Amino acid sequence: MSKQTGTALRLTDLDEGAPCCAPISEQRIPAETAAVLAPAFKALGDPVRLQLMSMIASAPGGETCVCDLTPAFDLTGPTISHHLKTLRETGLVDAERRGTWVYYRPRPGIMRQLASLLTVDAASTPR
Repeated sequence: MSKQTGTALRLTDLDEGAPCCAPISEQRIPAETAAVLAPAFKALGDPVRLQLMSMIASAPGGETCVCDLTPAFDLTGPTISHHLKTLRETGLVDAERRGTWVYYRPRPGIMRQLASLLTVDAASTPR
């Protein structure tokens, strides 16, 4: 649930420090929250985008150039650009153009929100 009572969760709310909602193992996720978060999970459901996200998130210095991402795949530049655009549009990464190249960095707040939503307390799970 959003911290703002009575208002729907927005993508910008996900960058705040507080969790957007309780983990799904603790309570049902509201429909409005699911609608905001689902595109990010869907974007990560593609193997290439998941690899790109991993490369961006683990990049030294917190960002990476598209020029370093493209050679890691056996795909065309436009295909990689399409996948990066999807990550950008779903709010998982930010991009900044510097001359000819675009640099990507993860949005840690959103990544924390997604991770906390999937957190399962080992003590509360049945075996």
